[in-house]
Amino acid sequence: MKKIVIVGAVGGGATVAGQIRFYDPDAHIVVFDRDSTMSYAACGTPYVIGGVIEDERSIIMTDPEKFKKKRDVNVKLQHEVLEIDREGKKVHVQNLVTGEQFQESYDTLILSPGGSAVMPDVEGIESSKVFTLRNYEDMQRIDQFIKTQQPKNAIVSGGGFIGLEMAENLKHLGLDVTLVHKSPTIMSILDTDISLLIEKELALQGVKLLTGTTIEKTEGKTIKLGNGIDLQADFIIMSIGLKPNTELAEKAELNIGETGGIQTNEFMQTNDPSIYAIGDASENSDMVTGDPKRVPLASPAHRQAFIVAQHLTGNKLAKKGLLGTSVLKVFSLTAAMTGLNERSIKDKNLQSATVTHTGNSNAGYYPDHAQITLKVHYNPETRKILGAQCIGGKGVDKRIDVIVTAIYAGLTVDDLQALELCYAPPYSSPKDPINMIGYKAITK
Repeated sequence: MKKIVIVGAVGGGATVAGQIRFYDPDAHIVVFDRDSTMSYAACGTPYVIGGVIEDERSIIMTDPEKFKKKRDVNVKLQHEVLEIDREGKKVHVQNLVTGEQFQESYDTLILSPGGSAVMPDVEGIESSKVFTLRNYEDMQRIDQFIKTQQPKNAIVSGGGFIGLEMAENLKHLGLDVTLVHKSPTIMSILDTDISLLIEKELALQGVKLLTGTTIEKTEGKTIKLGNGIDLQADFIIMSIGLKPNTELAEKAELNIGETGGIQTNEFMQTNDPSIYAIGDASENSDMVTGDPKRVPLASPAHRQAFIVAQHLTGNKLAKKGLLGTSVLKVFSLTAAMTGLNERSIKDKNLQSATVTHTGNSNAGYYPDHAQITLKVHYNPETRKILGAQCIGGKGVDKRIDVIVTAIYAGLTVDDLQALELCYAPPYSSPKDPINMIGYKAITK
């Protein structure tokens, strides 16, 4: 009987355990996680804080007892794996409640340790109320603070996914919100013109935005910025980045790649073939360029879990790479992207051309329609699509999903005009924005 030990019981870890059990009914599977909650939807935590999701327990998919009963998988929460003995094929584990330490043997080890929120070195930070949002317990702490202390204003530091989602949800609660971001524009994975549309939406919704600066010092509720501005805030949400949890892998002398993640091959194996790495802490390759890439999002983690389960049960299904497809709700806007943006294209010195189309999400005469802007980068010689971004009121996600499929299938930008997409007035137009990109590219 094969014994599989998994480190991490959230997205990637819980999924790979379930997937392996589906394909191998006889494997002995043990999962360790240092948190007190498993298999929760981390992406839902800002919406619990904002009161959009009323029952916080609804984002927990299962617990150790249910998982054992349904999947016959042993999950041990509040247990931290301290060390990997690669030669002896054992992990050294500590029970964080009792302090007891023990060893657990494995035939296969799967690392899904996730990442930790980056906390900057800020003078006086201990004098202020500061939170990060990385796990279920973080969510509960923020939620409890807001409900018991009834703060009036907040600063969100960092204009990425979590920062923007928290700004929206805190505003939804009626707080006065200021968003502080180090770079000149927010959402650095987007092109500047798309980011500026999000900034406009933030202003319309009453979120104050200060870019090109950071929190330099705090004195209780007085927050001093690097640009000389002083702000007042009852609390701060720090969301400036995510650091992959690679300490365990580093101690075991597993290779760490240039993105800071654990290097893996197309089957998610590390340089030790009996050890796999998935999720936020794993480094894969870019589907467009082949360069190292790390995407700390839920969808890649679930896909990686499937690949590992397939590989362990005899089906060598290789991963083709990552596109970094993502979508974000910011009040009335939706923004989505896939593949390379303008900055990465320039950094990699790639040949490129761009087609942009602004039009309606569906028939303009239909009452429920919105404006969307679709922007596609492509190689002008091969015509292959390098990346795309879309922003607007509705129908944004489905356009990017089509582009993702086109990239995966190897279609050219010119092929987009030929796609026979769904049309009815509530949903699209006879010439969908996707088709219009193809027509414009051929003309160009």
